Amino acid sequence: MSGNESAELGQVDIDPSVRQVCANGICMQTTVVEAKLDEGNIQEAESALRDGLSLNFEEARALLGRLEYQRGNVEGALRVFDGIDLQSAIQRMQPSVTEKQPSKKGRTRSVESVPGVSQHAAGLVLEAIYLKAKSLQKLGRLTEAARECQSVLDAVEKIFDNGIPDVLVENKLQETVSHAVELLPELWKQAGCYSEAMTAYRRALLSQWNLDNDCCARIQKAFAVFLLYSGVEVCPPSLAVQIDDSYVPRNNLEEAILLFMILMRKVYLGKIKWDPSVLEHLTFALSVCSQTSVLAKQLEEVMPGVLSRIDRWRALALCYSAAGQNKTSLSLLRKSLHKDEEPDDILSLLLAAKICSEEVFLAAEGVKYAQRAITNAQGLNEHLKGVGLRMLGLCLGKQAKVATSDFERSRLQSEALKSLDGAMALENENSDLMFELGVQYAEHRNLDAALCYAKKYLDVTGGSAVRGWRLLALVLSAQQRYTEAEVVTDAALEETVKWDQGPLLRMKAKLKISQSRHMDAIETYRYLLALVQAQRKSYGPFRNAPQLEEDNVNEYEVWHGLANLYSNLSHWKDAETCLEKARALIEYSADTLHTEGVMLERQGENDKALAAYVNALLVEPNHVQCKILLGALLAKMGSKMLPLARALFSDALKIEPTNRIAWYHLGLVHRDDGRVADAADCFQAASMLEESDPIESFSSVI
Repeated sequence: MSGNESAELGQVDIDPSVRQVCANGICMQTTVVEAKLDEGNIQEAESALRDGLSLNFEEARALLGRLEYQRGNVEGALRVFDGIDLQSAIQRMQPSVTEKQPSKKGRTRSVESVPGVSQHAAGLVLEAIYLKAKSLQKLGRLTEAARECQSVLDAVEKIFDNGIPDVLVENKLQETVSHAVELLPELWKQAGCYSEAMTAYRRALLSQWNLDNDCCARIQKAFAVFLLYSGVEVCPPSLAVQIDDSYVPRNNLEEAILLFMILMRKVYLGKIKWDPSVLEHLTFALSVCSQTSVLAKQLEEVMPGVLSRIDRWRALALCYSAAGQNKTSLSLLRKSLHKDEEPDDILSLLLAAKICSEEVFLAAEGVKYAQRAITNAQGLNEHLKGVGLRMLGLCLGKQAKVATSDFERSRLQSEALKSLDGAMALENENSDLMFELGVQYAEHRNLDAALCYAKKYLDVTGGSAVRGWRLLALVLSAQQRYTEAEVVTDAALEETVKWDQGPLLRMKAKLKISQSRHMDAIETYRYLLALVQAQRKSYGPFRNAPQLEEDNVNEYEVWHGLANLYSNLSHWKDAETCLEKARALIEYSADTLHTEGVMLERQGENDKALAAYVNALLVEPNHVQCKILLGALLAKMGSKMLPLARALFSDALKIEPTNRIAWYHLGLVHRDDGRVADAADCFQAASMLEESDPIESFSSVI
C-alpha cells in the first residue's frame, strides 16, 4: 500500500511496528485476526475483534474491512464491507449525535455534548463506506464507487445537520469526510458522468465540511481545471447559492478564471503554498479570452522571490504586448535584455524586435534585437532563425521609411527583401511571411512577385483571410486590371461573413470610382451604411470606446469616403452633409480637414483651404496629402513660396516615396525654379509610378 493511502486511513489507531488495533481505550494485536482472515474465517475474525475491543457488529466489520484494505486485499475488503448494513448503522447514529437541546441562545447542542463513543462509532462506519468506495474504484466499478462515496457525505449531512463543527471533532472522522469530499468528483469524472462531477464539486465548495485550506485549494484547482479543459459546458451556479450583488460567472471559462484567482489570492495571503501550475492555468485561461491585462495585474501581485525577476519581466512583457501596450512591454524587455541580466534570451529578443517592427522610429532598435536573435539561434534554438530573419526584414522595411537619403532607403529596402527571402527559405509554409513578402514587393512596385505571393497566401489560407483578398485586389488595381480586381473583391465578399465585409466594400467603391462608375460607388457606400446601422443595433445603445475601435465596418470611414466622392462630383451640399456626419464621430481629424480643404479650394476659397490644410497638419504632422496640397497652394502664390513648397513635397516623399502626386508637384516646382533636369526626373518618376498606382496604399492591408 502506498504512503498516501496509508496517510488517508488515519494510522492513529494502528501502530505499524507492532500491528495493533485500538478502540474504546483497548488495544489488541492483529496477528490472530489476520490469521483467521487468511484462513477465510471472516466471522471468527469479526468475533475476535468484537470480544477483544468491545465493539458492536458494524464497528467490528468496519475495522475488519479496513484491516483487509490496508493489507492490499481489495476484494476481501469489499466482501467484508458488503456484509454490513452501513445505512442502518448511520440511521441508528443520528439520534445520538444530532440530539438537540435548546440553550439560552436557542442554539442546537454541539458535538462537545455528544459522548465520544458516538463520534468514534460514526468515524468507523463512515470510514468503512469510504474504503468501500476506494475498493470499488480500484476494481474499476466507478459508478458504484461514486454512489458509495456520495453516501458518506449524505450521512454526514444527516448526522451533523448544522455542518461539521470547527472544533472538537475527532481527527479521524474529519479526515474521512475530507477525503470523501475530495474523492467524489474525481470518481464521477472517471465514470464519465460530468454533470454529476460538476454538482459534486459545487457541493464540496459550498457545503460546510470544515475542510482545511490545503484540501479546499486542491478541490478548487481540480474544479477549475475540469471547467477549463473538459470541453463540457456546465451551467452556472444556481440562484439558491448566489449572494446579492455578487459576481456570477456566465460560462466555464469565467468560473475557472474566478477559481484560479481565488487560489492566487490565498497564496498572497499565506493560506496555501505557491503552486506554479495555478499561474500556468490562469495564464492560459486569460489568454484565451484576450484578458492579458488582467493577467499582468496578477503577475504584479506575485510576491517577490516566487518568480525570478526576469521571468516576471518577460511574462509581463508578453501580457502588455498582447494588450496593445507596446511601450510598457518594450520597457520591460529592455530591462530583461540588459547586459547584466539575460541579454541573449532569444524569445525576449524576438518579441522586442516584433514590437519595434510596428513603429518606424523604433525600427533601428528592432534591427539590433533581430540581429542578436539570429546570432543566438543555434543548437536547440536553431529553428527560430527563420523568425529572426523575418523580424529583421520587417524592421529594415520600417527603417527604410524614415531613411535620410534615397540611397539609404534603397539599401535598406534591398536588405529587408533579402532577409524576408531568407526567412521564406527556412519557413516556406509560413502564411504570414508570404503575406509580408507580398506587401514588401508591392510597395517596391515589383508587382509580378507581389501577385505571386498574394496568390500563394490565399491558397495556403484557403481564402479565409480578408487581408489576402485585399492584397490581391490592390496588386491587380496597381496593374490597371480594375475589372479583375473587382471580380476578386466580389469573390471575397461571397467568402466573407457580413461583419468583415467593410474593408472589401470600401475597396469595391474605390474600384468603381477608378472606372468612373460614380453612381455604382454611391450605391456601394449606401450598402456600407446599412451595415453600420445593423452593426449598431447588434451592439445595442451602450457601446464603449473599445467596441467602436474594433468595428469592422467603420462608420467614420464610410462618411468620409462619401464626402470625398461627392466632392469629386462637385455635389457640395451632399459632401458637406457627409462631412458633418464624419465630424460628429471624430471631431478633430486630419482626413476630415483635408477633404474640407479640397472642397474649399475647388470652390475658389484658397485662404480658407490653406487654413484647413495647416490645421490638418497640426492634428497630424505627417499627413502626406495635406503636405502636397498645401505645397501646391503655396507654389501658386509666387516664386518666394517655392522653397517652402519644395520642402513640403520633399517631406511628403520621405514619408511616402512612391506618391506620384508629390513627385509631379515637385517637378513643377523645379521647372518653375529653372531646374529643368531635376524637373524631368521628377516627372519621369511620377509617370512610372502612375502606371503602378493602387487604388489605396499597400500598407493599408497590414
